[in-house]
Amino acid sequence: MAGLDKRVATYQEALEGLTDNMTLLAGGFGLCGIPENLIAEVRRREVQGLTVVSNNCGVDGFGLGVLLETRQVRKVVASYVGENALFEQQVLNGELEAILTPQGTLAEQLRAGGAGIPAFYTATGYGTPVAEGKEVREFAGRPYILEQAITGDFALVKGWKADWYGNVIYRHTAQNFNPLMAAAGRITVVEVEEIVPPGELDPAAIHTPGIFVNRLILGQFEKRIEQRTLRQKGA
Repeated sequence: MAGLDKRVATYQEALEGLTDNMTLLAGGFGLCGIPENLIAEVRRREVQGLTVVSNNCGVDGFGLGVLLETRQVRKVVASYVGENALFEQQVLNGELEAILTPQGTLAEQLRAGGAGIPAFYTATGYGTPVAEGKEVREFAGRPYILEQAITGDFALVKGWKADWYGNVIYRHTAQNFNPLMAAAGRITVVEVEEIVPPGELDPAAIHTPGIFVNRLILGQFEKRIEQRTLRQKGA
């Protein structure tokens, strides 16, 4: 998009240019702070062969799980997939490639991608299957493995509030992975609960500066609870 005003009116416009075999970065943690409407638009567009990078792959019937239902995803890079039975089934059946990555490593791969750093060394995963096939070097007597940075064709991000220029604020747990994804996407699309005129946001409160954002859309969100825990009255 040209100009400072990043707003778009429709989800079709928000994901214009999305095609088969692209890499999508999807923010959020569990079902908190996920770009659910953008994911629904990916499903509607029926693109195929996608590589999805996310902390987890949603749950059956919601979030990224809906893309598994339609067999639109070829490969998933994630750190946790324990709440999705369909994910497990497709991996075991050979329909889906899964790359399981330590959570901190995944976060750093995305941060490095957004910062233009091609790779980094980490001790996490050394001596485990995570390190298989990767370069190993020793620093100060300790072995480290080389991990490559991650970038994506599209970053799908959920924010709380933004101004027209694409400066974004996240709330609480929604800060997990969303800011990292926003910086690592070639085209970053953010859906938010509220859009305000420039100047209304405290500059010190901005989490993602507008320079990282290409498109911005106002959305309505379901905000499901992934694991509901109740306590009996009087217990």
